[in-house]
Amino acid sequence: MEVVKELLERSHRLGADPRNTNYAGGNTSAKGAAPDPVTGEDVELLWVKGSGGDLGTLKESGLAVLRLDRLRALVNVYPGVEREDEMVAAFDYCLHGKGGAAPSIDTAMHGLVEAAHVDHLHPDAGIAIATAADGEELTRRVFGERVVWVPWRRPGFQLGLDIAAIKEANPQAIGCVLGGHGITAWGATAQECESRSLEIIRTAEAYLAEHGRPDPFGSVIYETLPETERHTRAAALFPHIRGLASTDLRVVGHYTDTPEVLDFVSRAEHPRLAALGTSCPDHFLRTKVAPLVLDLPPDAPLEQAVERLRELHTAYRADYTAYYDRNATPDSPPMRGADPAIVLVPGVGMFSFGKDKQTARVAGEFYVNAINVMRGAESVSTYAPIPESEKFRIEYWELEEAKLRRMPKPKPLATRVALVTGGGSGIGAATARRLAAEGACVVVADRDVAAAEKVAAEIGAAAYRVSDVAVAVAVDVTSEEQVAAAVRAGVLAFGGVDLVVNNAGLSLSRALLETTLDDWDLQHDVMARGSFLVARETARVLIDQGLGGDIVYISSKNAVFAGPNNVAYGAAKADQAHQVRLLAAELGTHGIRVNGINPDGVVRGSGIFASGWGANRAAVYGVEEEKLGEFYAQRTLLKREVLPEHVAAAVFALTGNDLTHTTGLHIPVDAGVAAAFLR
Repeated sequence: MEVVKELLERSHRLGADPRNTNYAGGNTSAKGAAPDPVTGEDVELLWVKGSGGDLGTLKESGLAVLRLDRLRALVNVYPGVEREDEMVAAFDYCLHGKGGAAPSIDTAMHGLVEAAHVDHLHPDAGIAIATAADGEELTRRVFGERVVWVPWRRPGFQLGLDIAAIKEANPQAIGCVLGGHGITAWGATAQECESRSLEIIRTAEAYLAEHGRPDPFGSVIYETLPETERHTRAAALFPHIRGLASTDLRVVGHYTDTPEVLDFVSRAEHPRLAALGTSCPDHFLRTKVAPLVLDLPPDAPLEQAVERLRELHTAYRADYTAYYDRNATPDSPPMRGADPAIVLVPGVGMFSFGKDKQTARVAGEFYVNAINVMRGAESVSTYAPIPESEKFRIEYWELEEAKLRRMPKPKPLATRVALVTGGGSGIGAATARRLAAEGACVVVADRDVAAAEKVAAEIGAAAYRVSDVAVAVAVDVTSEEQVAAAVRAGVLAFGGVDLVVNNAGLSLSRALLETTLDDWDLQHDVMARGSFLVARETARVLIDQGLGGDIVYISSKNAVFAGPNNVAYGAAKADQAHQVRLLAAELGTHGIRVNGINPDGVVRGSGIFASGWGANRAAVYGVEEEKLGEFYAQRTLLKREVLPEHVAAAVFALTGNDLTHTTGLHIPVDAGVAAAFLR
């Protein structure tokens, strides 16, 4: 239908510009006629963005569709503001046909306002005026009579009634500023509504730019570190901070060092403003009421910064618990956790956390929105967010709690960060895909960065952003510097590392007398030395996090089986196998489990076999190369060919929360090679 097409196009244009609204924030609607599926007669309908959608990517399936007559008839049964939450369930009785998406809390605003098209948005400039101490007067000063002030009220049915009444009483108005919250605009056509929304936003932006003080956050008290030094410091701090933020529930992290963040944390007023917390409901639902702020200069010794963060974290948890106790009622949901979602570090940037990478990233984006709001409000007035009690009413709103209960059960590796070496092909690629499918964020590390990028892109194809699920890093595991850099990149991408797969390898099949020193050194450098370097660098992170973790070595049947023409490869694999035992004994006190997998005959999809190893082994055994997989299968007890996915399944079996008390183990994945049985 044309009305739906126009609504989606308008939503996409508005949602594509972050100046207009934040990710998943705000909603749009349109009213029109469509046939009743039973009678065939036209009925007046409301199409409105459903709960949880994003304007920039909104699809028709994300719209709730309601009969307008039934929605407006709810006014006659409305029990009053104390029971307004009951009206959300009543929306289900107003749905048209299959109804589309679940109606959001803002549905009443769109349905009760007498206008064919309505936009409700969360622009930074609009919220700056909405959170100013003199917001009502400021609204008159900025907009005259074209925009009307609406005092703060929690989103819901009563707010819809309020806005409908204000529009009716102010026929000259094109929209309103919602105190502490955002803006709403309306129009007779989709074009008029969008134009009015943009007029309100751009007018607010222009006023702040023309009348705002240039230094609303005060003077600079902390210098910002240069980029390279800043990122090194962030990577060193991130595992410690993530460990603290995971005290109640393990989380994934996101690092932000945009100019807005770095400027904010460098200035004198940022501790005062951060303590006031955010205001717009969309903001603090994702960022919590206030961040944790480190009160040390960026050049303070790392050990001092870590210790101070621990002290501040203890204080933050006590303060948050006190906030909950002050505001909770007997009907309030239980406290969800007392750890911060946002941590600010002067000179370095912002660390944000969530149940997955997207949630952590969006939390950081929302705090950038909050910084912009505070800057605008402070530049022309004083920032005055909604009261603490109102924040609590929304954060622990039963409707929000019900939304959380509807969330699907987390996957087994949710909140886990995996680093897979040799992840660009074969066993490594299959393992990276399997771990991601089980909920992990994955760092795909490979010397062939193009291959790693391809695997990461495949893994993240269904995500809003590929980097929310997987990132590719270039690494030659024989280089100490490159391994350290790859681990730092993984830490900066997701906050730390929880699950390490030492998979990078190669093989040269030669008889003893034909094996050169270079052959020997190359295989030991990649597999023995490389595994050691990766284990050492990731163990630093695992220990700093204090969350335990897993290191898995992809060794080989050849670690225990003496095959012909294979001395360098077999010896390197035996080295890896014993590293498993040594590290299991050493790292167990940190809750870090170290296990190994001994595959054999993984021909199809194998980078090693494709690089010449397959041809050599085929020659040794006197079979055609394309039949090598069949040959290996026939010599096994199960007569089955081993594929990369079978090895990946073993990695998941070791790390997927069932074998929590297993360390120092080697699992054969060889379809049964009796000569390689472990004794």
